[in-house]
Formats: sequence, C-alpha cells, structure tokens
Amino acid sequence: MPNLEEVFRLSGIPTYTFVEPLRYAEVKVSIRTPGRCLVVEGPSGIGKTTTITRGLADLGLEDAVISLSARRPVDIEMISALPEMGDIGTVIVDDFHRLPDHVKARLSDFMKLLADTADDKSKLILIGINKAGNQLVKFAHDLGMRIDVFRLEANPIEKLEELISLGEAALEIDISEKQKIAQRAQGSFQIAQLLCHKI
Repeated sequence: MPNLEEVFRLSGIPTYTFVEPLRYAEVKVSIRTPGRCLVVEGPSGIGKTTTITRGLADLGLEDAVISLSARRPVDIEMISALPEMGDIGTVIVDDFHRLPDHVKARLSDFMKLLADTADDKSKLILIGINKAGNQLVKFAHDLGMRIDVFRLEANPIEKLEELISLGEAALEIDISEKQKIAQRAQGSFQIAQLLCHKI
C-alpha cells in the first residue's frame, strides 16, 4: 500500500489521484497537432502543469520533451534563444507570465512561424497564470487563430470528489464529508490534495 504523501501529494504530479480536467481530450489533440502551439492558463493550483505532463505521458511523448521554467534564471536565456535553435522538438515553458516582454514577443513571432509552416519538428507549450494567451496576442495580433489557448477554470465538485475517492481507494480508507471537502477546495485540485493530506 502506498504512503499518504504518495497519494495525497502536497506538490508535484499526482499519481494515484490524477483526475482528467475538463477539455483534457482537446488538450491531447492540440499536443498531437503538428505546428500547433498551445497555451494553458489559469489560477495557481488548478492543474495546468499536471494536465500537460499527463497528456504527454498518455500520448507516449513524455521522454521527448524539454521542460523550462521562467522561474529559473538559467532557463530564461535558453527560452529567449529557442527561435534560433532550429528543430527544438517539444518544449514546455512553465510560468510564461514571468518572462520579460521582449522574450514573450520573440516567442509570439516564433509560434506564428511554426503555425504557418505546420512545422512537425517544433512545438511550444506555454503554461501561465490568467490571461497568458492574451499576453501573446498583444505582441502578435494575428497569432490568436494560430494557437490553442486552454483556460483551466475551477474544477467542478464532482471532479474533486473523484480525486478524493481515488485517494480513499489507494489508501484503503474512508473520508467522511467528501462533498464538504470538495466545496472547501474551491475548485482547486491542489487544495483538495492538501485538505485530504491533513485530514
């Protein structure tokens, strides 16, 4: 039997309690589509990074991905250089909203070029908080129809209850007041994990 911290994870990608968010199938189609870059945006803790990580794994693509973060200073230089690198494969840029404007503008132009050429050797997946997609379009007004933007909203209570049930099954326990916990989580998978971990 797994340990509590492996089931109700306080950070990282959930294994036992992963629940497909709304639009998960559409995200996977976008990942598969050559030349089609995508942006996943939404509030912190809603499951953006988990959605992309699991989608890539479901498609058998997780080993062919480079993950960069705008929170790591060493990554910012590489992110800025992506447009000059040629065939980059699939690159995830997490915390996109933290990048300087000039880097966002370079990525916008690069994404437009990838879409126009239907490039099957390069794909950017940008993850950021609210309105990350709007930030891109601000720099390249004609980019809007060339990328997929997925806004992850608050998850419905049924999804949060599903997460709790998966955790119960993995730990062979019963958690009372599932619906109350799901309501208190306010649509956040991360808060649901935290509450169940503490309980």
